[in-house]
Amino acid sequence: MIAKYMSRSDLGEGEVWSWASILDDNAREQAERISRVPIVEGHVALMPDAHFGYGPPVGSVLQTRGGVMPGAVGVDIGCGMIAMRTDLEREQLAGLEGPILGAIRELIPSGKGTTHNQPLAQAYNFVERYGLPPGIGPRSQLVTPKGERLSAQYTRLSDRLRIQFGTLGSGNHFVEVCEDGAGRVWLLLHSGSRGIGNILAVAHARVAKNFCADNGIELEDTEDSYVVEGTRQFRAYIADMLWAQNYAYHQREAMMDNLVKAIEGTFGTFEEHERINCHHNYAEQTVDGLWLTRKGAIDASVGELGIIPGSMGATTHIVVGRGNEDSYCSSPHGAGRVMGRKVAKQRLDIDAFKTQMIGRTWLDRDAEALLDEAPNAYKPIAQVIEDSADLVCSAIELEAFLNFKGL
Repeated sequence: MIAKYMSRSDLGEGEVWSWASILDDNAREQAERISRVPIVEGHVALMPDAHFGYGPPVGSVLQTRGGVMPGAVGVDIGCGMIAMRTDLEREQLAGLEGPILGAIRELIPSGKGTTHNQPLAQAYNFVERYGLPPGIGPRSQLVTPKGERLSAQYTRLSDRLRIQFGTLGSGNHFVEVCEDGAGRVWLLLHSGSRGIGNILAVAHARVAKNFCADNGIELEDTEDSYVVEGTRQFRAYIADMLWAQNYAYHQREAMMDNLVKAIEGTFGTFEEHERINCHHNYAEQTVDGLWLTRKGAIDASVGELGIIPGSMGATTHIVVGRGNEDSYCSSPHGAGRVMGRKVAKQRLDIDAFKTQMIGRTWLDRDAEALLDEAPNAYKPIAQVIEDSADLVCSAIELEAFLNFKGL
């Protein structure tokens, strides 16, 4: 059932349509504010997993005309999920979970700022095909509000992007080995555009704030700043955003290749049957010239396959899109938080967390560090899927028996 909210301020009016049965007032008010931004056209759609974030809430979908909002894409451009179905049966990996977890830690570096010792071959292939971020290249004339030319950052980040390619990151980024209802093994991975994507996002958010200030564009919150079509600021952001989306997509593929190596090095060879690789933080131009931005939402066009993971103690759903135009053919990207990381650390119980993870091989020695990712910090995935009934059809439900979180 869709809840509709109308709002008005001195700067305009807007509308929010929400599919979330669990929604805090802060997230709703954020969405209402975003709906009143001048370039937003139509309602803002809130997915069932929507929760408070920076700029628009996580789990929001919006259309804009004549410009884009870097904050609406978010700071992890191109973040998304990849899933692979294998020919393995769950029983074939019984007793090998520990060695597989160790191999994953070795082959897929994780943690904030972590890199490979040497760039992967896929990293060189990516740069050869797509080049370096084009929007803030050596000849860029864009200037941040602090007065630093973006090109001054270029050398620092262009070297680092190669050795971070194929690394997991931290926070809610994870690797899982799962089984479906038929006992078939699936591989899952959640990651984005790493440090380079964050640098690009933050730099262009500053440029957007500067652009709005210089052009007298009045906003309720500077986090809602945007750049206008036809300007060099707009062209630079679109170029870098599309580049970062490609970076995220291909580095997920590279990590999935290494996840296969981790299992094959422990068990032996197996067959890959299919892969699903989907963004959930991105923007794209539609046929009518509008820009569709999904921040924590996936493409749920008719027949489109997608991935909606729950918390680390819950199930993941492989879904098929229904093409609901009211949601801009979108669906949730996960369970969605019900408490922030700091609050989770203060309120949640480690023993209860460990009990919820019984039956899974995971980094149990790091339970205290992972407490902000405990299942109780998230909405129940069953409720999110129920709220999504007119957005997607759940085709396959996956239960993880091995979980590796970025620390």
